[in-house]
Amino acid sequence: MLDLRVAHVATPAPDVRSVTLVGDLPAHPPGAHLPVEWAPGRVNPYSLTGLGIAPETYRISVAHRSGGSRWVHELAVGDRVRALPPRSSFPPVETAAHHVLVAGGIGVTPLLSHARWHAFWGHSFEVLAVGTPHLAELRELGPVTLARDRADMRDRLGPVVGNAPWNSHLYVCGPPGLIAAVAAAARAAHWVDARVHAEPFVAAMPPGEPFTARLRSGAAVEVAATESLLDALLRAGLAPPHLCRQGVCGECVTGLLSGRAEHRDHVDAAGGGGIALCVSRASGTVELDL
Repeated sequence: MLDLRVAHVATPAPDVRSVTLVGDLPAHPPGAHLPVEWAPGRVNPYSLTGLGIAPETYRISVAHRSGGSRWVHELAVGDRVRALPPRSSFPPVETAAHHVLVAGGIGVTPLLSHARWHAFWGHSFEVLAVGTPHLAELRELGPVTLARDRADMRDRLGPVVGNAPWNSHLYVCGPPGLIAAVAAAARAAHWVDARVHAEPFVAAMPPGEPFTARLRSGAAVEVAATESLLDALLRAGLAPPHLCRQGVCGECVTGLLSGRAEHRDHVDAAGGGGIALCVSRASGTVELDL
């Protein structure tokens, strides 16, 4: 664990707290998360917004919601923070000729680190944003187009994607509706899926049907309609690895030995014969390699 200290706090937008941390800080790639321990055994990942090259500080910006985010909003200068080393599942593609960064709301945080990286190395990039904090910082780094609202964002996506240079890559972070709109604009412009990269900010997953998870020991864990498979396993006293709880980091992917899963993750757990415990569900009974 990293032993960090709060050096500064700020409010870049209503209900958003920016926290600057100091300590022995490993370098990190753009789009990295800092897994922060906000309660014993409870870790939430928050996007690092800095450059990441020999960093003197870490900075995270967190929207006020519940649980870990509420804890972050209560931090004060001098408080100690424990965290795991940064990790990234949303890096830029170094071979891209141009980078299009699309940010919605607090989804700007990983893309701010992307923008710093591209500005530092002189890469070609542009930002399309709606309802985001840190706009002044983004504008200091490169070209930013600000949409007035969601409808305006949809109208602007087509021209931005359609006019992007050959071998451009597109990165979007925000709510599911924005990610779907970006994917639709990319398909309409005949982009291949490999050039579109998304990191969703999801508040909650929709419920599903109850099902049963059977373990290697033969024990059965019942999963209610309104709880995740991960939460059911934790309730049963198990401790599977997990981190993001949004199906984007792959930390909780577990082997699926039998049964039919309803995959809701963004890391293609099914392609590896697994299931993402935090977001995916199942029908009937599934057997886990756990």
